[in-house]
Amino acid sequence: MSIRFAGVTVLAVVLLGGCTTVGPDYALPAAAAIRLPAANGAFAGTAANAVSSEPVVGPWWQLFDDPVLEQLVDAALVSNTDLRVAAANLARAEAIDSEAAAAGHPRLVASAAVERTQLSGESYLLPVRLPDMNVADVGATVAYQVDLVGRLRRASEAATADREATAAALDVARITVIADVARAYIAACAAGYERATTLALVGTQERTLSVVSRLADAGRGTDIDVTRARALLDQQRAVLPTYDARQRTALYRLAVLTGKPPTEFPEIVAACAELPRVSRPIPVGDGAALLRRRPDVRQAERTLASATARIGVATAALYPSISIGLGGGSTGLLADLGEPATNHWSIGTLISWTMPDGRERARIRQADATAAAALAHFDAVVLNALRETETALSVYASDLERNQALRTARDEAARADEEAQRLYRAGRHPYLSALDARRTLEATEDAVAASDVQLTGDRINLFLALGGGWESPAR
Repeated sequence: MSIRFAGVTVLAVVLLGGCTTVGPDYALPAAAAIRLPAANGAFAGTAANAVSSEPVVGPWWQLFDDPVLEQLVDAALVSNTDLRVAAANLARAEAIDSEAAAAGHPRLVASAAVERTQLSGESYLLPVRLPDMNVADVGATVAYQVDLVGRLRRASEAATADREATAAALDVARITVIADVARAYIAACAAGYERATTLALVGTQERTLSVVSRLADAGRGTDIDVTRARALLDQQRAVLPTYDARQRTALYRLAVLTGKPPTEFPEIVAACAELPRVSRPIPVGDGAALLRRRPDVRQAERTLASATARIGVATAALYPSISIGLGGGSTGLLADLGEPATNHWSIGTLISWTMPDGRERARIRQADATAAAALAHFDAVVLNALRETETALSVYASDLERNQALRTARDEAARADEEAQRLYRAGRHPYLSALDARRTLEATEDAVAASDVQLTGDRINLFLALGGGWESPAR
């Protein structure tokens, strides 16, 4: 009868468990910013000819069609230290998730002990000395915690959401590292490009100085003209070391980003003197695709899901905890171990309940507030993603327009310089007019070079805002 009663009790507890799960079931809030129609439509900046509304490509750096850049990105994805840290964090989150999932499984504990002992006779109310004996104890216990109100289920949901948020954080790190590699590579190439532009101007000015010196020797110029021409040449040469320093800085950063000491930068990048260019309009997609793609949005959404599940964990503390135990074994003299007289077993339930007070209610309010903060953060991440993208599109369009205007100005300055130099050599203009024309040309050349660099940086910023590139085979 007692065995039957124990079985009925266990069955009742098992049936009772799992029938209720306290706390809210997670669903994307209806009022979340990600559901706004304006957040899912076309971008305002897609009217520019430099971009298109086509879907965003994953490995955006391949749009530059630069094998060196692709090799550097591949190396960084394997060896970058920040990515190694993020990957370790993900491995830890996966282990925590597995631990939370295993908490709902039955747990087996086995034990075995053998000892040579002398028991106290008086402890058994015997006024004699008991003989030495070999005593053994073997047994096993199976324990199962009934998830009466879904506490374990909610804890597992929270751990799973945390793991997914950490995976998204790894994707965020990948995007950031890829963009940093591209920026460092472009900075090194930009320094080489601007240095080459300046060297071309130095060569032109060296030839001009030679002409001015010959004309002065022939009595058709003055020493002041020669001094001015030499001063302009020296001024141009003085800029060259700054480009060298900028290039070295970029090369050192590139080496560290790819997991190497600063001095082990790739030599091929040190020789780069051309900016990577995109030959076709940049695909940007729309807001809906952006918010699905950006991993920081996904990370914030998963953090919200985790916070929501933890409301249930806190609420479950208001209810009793029920465990089922089944144990058996054999205890007695070693020679008699396993005999009916030494065997024992038990089955039963353990109900424990800490009477709720203000602390449990306060923890529920804390969990509610944490979830509300997570929702606000989620909305902020969504709105910031849209702002970053619209800003990047706007800046790129305006800088592209400025670049085209500067190129027109540079072409006009080149024609004016050519005409001024011709008139000076013909003796029809003073050298000061030719010098002004040359300075104007140099200023526009420098402005065009700086604008080209800025445009390339704008593309990186736009790619980063679009959130593409984290779809990595290593994921």
